[in-house]
Amino acid sequence: VQLVESGGGLVQAGGSLRLSCAASGSTFSINSMGWYRQAPGKQRELVAAITSRGGNTNYADSVKGRFTISRDNAKNTMYLQMNSLKPEDTAVYYCNARASYYSGSYGVNDYWGQGTQVTVSS
Repeated sequence: VQLVESGGGLVQAGGSLRLSCAASGSTFSINSMGWYRQAPGKQRELVAAITSRGGNTNYADSVKGRFTISRDNAKNTMYLQMNSLKPEDTAVYYCNARASYYSGSYGVNDYWGQGTQVTVSS
């Protein structure tokens, strides 16, 4: 599975951005996808996640009500709509896909995109 993010950039506080993550390769094996972010000097944290059919989502408390995760399985693409952005949302945002496999027993692999920078100015 290969993941390519796009849509990051510089925006003023209160503004909006939409991130996209295009998946290719063995996309049929993907169970769930998510967005993580990592700010300088901080650990990578989960922002939002969505199941393979988009039926279940979960969000970090810090983004609830402001961010919306979605996916278009026909396009193998996941999105993160970010509204009411705050300076503390500044980070590199990473796309993640969790895929299952069977090789005598079931297992799970995590795949990551290269990251896209989001900078929110005050």
